[in-house]
Amino acid sequence: MANEKVETLIIGGGQAGLAMSAHLGKRAVPHLIIERHRIAERWRSERWDSLVANGPAWHDRFPSLEFSDIDPNSFAPKDRIVEYFEAIAKQIKAPIRCGVEVKSVERKADGSGFRAETSEGVIEASNVVAATGPFQRPIIPAVVPPDAGIMQVHSNAYRNPGQLPQGAVMVVGAGSSGVQIADELLRAGKRVYLSVGPHDRPPIRYRGRDFCWWLGVLGMWDAKTREPGMEHVTIAVSGAHGGHTVDFRKLAARGITLLGRAGPFKDGVMHCADDLARNIAQGDAHYLSVLDAADAYVAKNGLDLPEEPEARRIDANPDCVTDPILQLNLAEAGITAIVWATGFAVDFGWLKADTFDARGIPLHERGVSKVPGLYFLGLPWLSRRASPFIWGVWHDAEYLAGHIAARC
Repeated sequence: MANEKVETLIIGGGQAGLAMSAHLGKRAVPHLIIERHRIAERWRSERWDSLVANGPAWHDRFPSLEFSDIDPNSFAPKDRIVEYFEAIAKQIKAPIRCGVEVKSVERKADGSGFRAETSEGVIEASNVVAATGPFQRPIIPAVVPPDAGIMQVHSNAYRNPGQLPQGAVMVVGAGSSGVQIADELLRAGKRVYLSVGPHDRPPIRYRGRDFCWWLGVLGMWDAKTREPGMEHVTIAVSGAHGGHTVDFRKLAARGITLLGRAGPFKDGVMHCADDLARNIAQGDAHYLSVLDAADAYVAKNGLDLPEEPEARRIDANPDCVTDPILQLNLAEAGITAIVWATGFAVDFGWLKADTFDARGIPLHERGVSKVPGLYFLGLPWLSRRASPFIWGVWHDAEYLAGHIAARC
C-alpha cells in the first residue's frame, strides 16, 4: 500500500492547528490536520466542569468568528469554547481527521521531507507543523509520595468537588487554574489551603476596560522575552462568576488559608517556604504597575475613562500572611487531597528531529525550527507573551503560513 502524501501536515486539532489551517487555506497551500482524539479535546476532557475562559469573549477568539450568543465582555464556559472551535473548523472547511494518533515523525533519509507513522498508516509531507500546544504533560512535583495516603490529582484531571474525598484540600498553584479551583472548593464547603508562588496579578477590569484591552494597548501582549527564570510565572486572573480581580487577601478573608510554596514533605508534614508575604507583595507590585501604566496611557492619549481610585486600595495582610504556616501536618489539618495546579511540560518524544535542547525544549525562531520544513505553533513565548492564547496563536500561525507558502 502506497504511503499517503501531503504538502503540509499539521499535528493537533486544537486552537493552534485550526489557526494554522485557516491561514494555509487562505494561501491555497494544501494541508491535512490529524488529531488523535476530537477537535479541542483538552477543553473537553482535561479541564474541570465549571471552567470558564479567563479572557472576555471579544478577545478570546479568532478574528473570523465572534461568539454571537455571548456578551462580548463575558467569559465563555468551556463547552461553548468547544462549540466555537467546531464552528471554526466548519467555517474554514478544515481538512481534519480525528481519531488518528501520530506515533513518530522523522525526516526522510533523502532530506526531501518527513515521514509520519500514524495509527492509520504512513503519511509523507514536505512540511510538518507541530501544533500540539503547551499542555502536553501535566507536572506533579515529586513532593508527596504516592503511598502517603493522600489523594493527589493534577488540575487537568480535576472535575468537581464531588470527585474528592471528605476532608480538607490543599491546592498548589496561584495561577488561574489554582485560584478558580480553590474558590470552587471553598464554595462547596471544603476547608481549603492554597499554596501561592510567584505570580502576575493584573486587574480584571480598570477604568471601564478589561485586562486584555489594557495588556494590548500597553504593549504587554507583544513582550518578546521575560527575565531569566520568570518565563513560567503565572497570571492570577479569574473569569469565574462574571470575572473578578484576584485578591489573595480576600480569599483568606473568606476562609482560605494561604501558604508559601509547598515542599518538601516528610513524615506527614508539608514544609512550606517562607516566601508567602514576598510572593503576595510582588503580585501587588505587578498589579499597581499595570494601574500606573494604564493611568499614564489615559493621560497621554486624552481618553475619557472614569477614574477608579478605589482600585488602589490594598487591604492589610491576614494572619496567614503575617504569621505564615511553615510546617503543616496534613493529617492534623484534615487534608485528604492535594490538587496540583502546577502547569505542564512539553512532550515531543514522537518527533525525531535535531531541534531540541537538553531539556527537550524546541529550538526555533518564531516557530521556525532548525530543521527545514519543521515548525512549532502554540507554545509559550513562541514569538511573544500572547503566543499560547487563542488570539496570539492566530497571529503566530499567520507568520508561519507565510513562511510555509514561500517554500512551496
